[in-house]
Amino acid sequence: MFKEFLKHLFPRVVLEKNLRLSYTFCLGGLAFTALLIMAGSGLLLLFYYQPTPDHAFPSILFLESSIWGGRYIRSLHRLSSHLFLVLIFLHTLRVILTGAYRKPRELNWIIGFLLLCSAIFGAYTGYLLPMDQLALWATQTGMELVRAAPLGEYIEAILVPDGVGEALSLLRFYVLHIAVIPLTLLVLSLLHFYRIRKNKGVLPYL
Repeated sequence: MFKEFLKHLFPRVVLEKNLRLSYTFCLGGLAFTALLIMAGSGLLLLFYYQPTPDHAFPSILFLESSIWGGRYIRSLHRLSSHLFLVLIFLHTLRVILTGAYRKPRELNWIIGFLLLCSAIFGAYTGYLLPMDQLALWATQTGMELVRAAPLGEYIEAILVPDGVGEALSLLRFYVLHIAVIPLTLLVLSLLHFYRIRKNKGVLPYL
């Protein structure tokens, strides 16, 4: 699977017709590029961010005001996350409109949908980390929506056992955002690209 993934990213030969701008717009590849930029900038942010209620926001202020390029790195991380969500949503919409989810690509459609859900959840967990007023209220609103869903109270108890913005909930959002969700996105991307190569003969644009 990993070998097929690398072949998809770095093919030995590329057909001339595949280099032309088409209705696919390479949205999946652009989304994966945004994911890589987001991961790289996020890795740099880890050197200064402190995941505690008392130090999270001051560490962001310190990063932006006292570290050379800190404001740029944080802005790059935020903007690449927005771009990633927009691109993956447009990619999903394109798949629906072109019927690329039909047989024999049902499995890859499910993988792609899981990628979309993971991306949204990753953005939600990252929204709390700055611990400013907007982050607290937005996360609280999200938890209210979760509580209204089936099994919502159990999910809320797992995510925010001590309340939004408290020490344990912030730590859980932090671990989800920097480890669990990125690893999930990477594995799903590997599977997604692998299945694309396996099914390339059934689509006219591959």
